[in-house]
Amino acid sequence: MLKPLLFSAVIVLLLIANCPVLQAQQTNGVVIFHIYSSHTSFPDSGRNKGHLYDSVLYTSKEHYNDSTVLIIAPKNLDAKKKVDLIFWFHGWRNNVDHAAVEYELTKQFIESKRNAVLVLAETARDSPDSYGGKLEKPGDFKALVSDVLQGLKDKHLVSENCTSGHILLGGHSGAYEVMAMIIKNGGMPIDEAMLFDSLYGKTEIFMDWIKADKGHRFIHLYTDVGYGPKEESERMNKLLDTAKISYFKVEEKDLKPGMYDKYPLIYIHSLKQHNDIVNPDNFRLMLEHTPFLKTL
Repeated sequence: MLKPLLFSAVIVLLLIANCPVLQAQQTNGVVIFHIYSSHTSFPDSGRNKGHLYDSVLYTSKEHYNDSTVLIIAPKNLDAKKKVDLIFWFHGWRNNVDHAAVEYELTKQFIESKRNAVLVLAETARDSPDSYGGKLEKPGDFKALVSDVLQGLKDKHLVSENCTSGHILLGGHSGAYEVMAMIIKNGGMPIDEAMLFDSLYGKTEIFMDWIKADKGHRFIHLYTDVGYGPKEESERMNKLLDTAKISYFKVEEKDLKPGMYDKYPLIYIHSLKQHNDIVNPDNFRLMLEHTPFLKTL
């Protein structure tokens, strides 16, 4: 029989080996933790009876009852008065902990060396669903930002008087809906939207946001493999042409990092598969070349 201390050590090692979040917590230079917020997507009345997709019922209890927020912050974060926030939203059949590892979001964020905080708020957990729940409603995102700030204050990562600075949104696949609705109804100014094969709809909302401020940045890295949203990207390009708003189109193979610095509206066509366009470096490069985030 294992002695108590040895048994405890074995359990801890097994947990670390099998839990992506605990693995991430061992990374030097960052603090990774969860909070739970009543201002995430779910639970929400719109999914009280679950969600039926392709003749399969995704129940409320299993898929629409998780209010987890995963927060990743540099230990040497400099945020006395304001803190810049990057919110990432996952696509279908995923969850915040899995997405952080699957798309190397934690790794890319750390390597970008930005003086900011990465936040993954749970939406539809492991379900084929783009509905953003409460985050689609007026003011809910603003309340989520307040909860994130309080979580950072509780960990003594920011000052007690710290407020939100620049806010960037990033997301993959079905995340387009919650991102668009946050832009429309969230009650907070959004500076940049980074879409990864994610422009399946809500295009007019993104258009209105782009027209509202020339300083807004919009990047769509998209495919035409399988169910990639190439057609919707091209439709948005036509809307921009009609509005006489300039933008830049480039093939991913021809993309140079400096192009992010030069152009505020970028459409990048990729030959990769839908799930292969976020990593290994694309998210990191966007963070490194945004004007809204400072280097640590």
